Amino acid sequence: MKVLIVDDEEMIRGVLKEYVEFEGGTAFEAEDGMQAVRLCRDNDFDIILMDVMMPKLDGFSAVKEIKKIKNIPVIMLSARGEEYDKLFGFEIGADDYVTKPFSPKEVMARIHAVLKRSSQENVNDVVTFEGLTIDMVGRNVYVDGEKAELTPKEYEILFYFVKNKSIALTREKLLMDVWGFDFYGDDRTVDTHIKMLRSNLKQYRKFIVTLRGLGYKFEV
Repeated sequence: MKVLIVDDEEMIRGVLKEYVEFEGGTAFEAEDGMQAVRLCRDNDFDIILMDVMMPKLDGFSAVKEIKKIKNIPVIMLSARGEEYDKLFGFEIGADDYVTKPFSPKEVMARIHAVLKRSSQENVNDVVTFEGLTIDMVGRNVYVDGEKAELTPKEYEILFYFVKNKSIALTREKLLMDVWGFDFYGDDRTVDTHIKMLRSNLKQYRKFIVTLRGLGYKFEV
């Protein structure tokens, strides 16, 4: 497991590096976004821990540049927990978002969850619901023939919905199965992702039904 830790605070980099190496991984460090982009051009990493507020080049901009050259899973680290920041992070391709201060153990759990999802094989199937076509193998979604640009997390949620069609799913169940571990934090994370997913599905957002006081259901 090769992890790139990007943060302008040396102490945070040191703590995360210690935990990565304790679990048998190899940690690389960058103190700003520009250095992170350069490292990604010349090296292959399994996952990136990316701080948002940094000098020279912020984390959001760095992720945009990195995604142009390589498809590496990214977990954003930020002291800013506003919904807008999280939404923007997911829109540019981040796989997860951790708000500071955080537990290094939780960060490691999230790393393993993201890597597990990235390595899992998808169900060999293509399903169509009216004008919504979902290619489970190619990880492609088409809305009336036009490819929808979904983030990795949105793909995971939609595929999970399809596999559990017509089943009532609590937010806790979604967090456990889609995130891959017992999520410690605000379960509004689910609502944030589904809000984005619904927007990308356009008129077929109707298939994702809100169950008041419980969670969601994919119903066609």
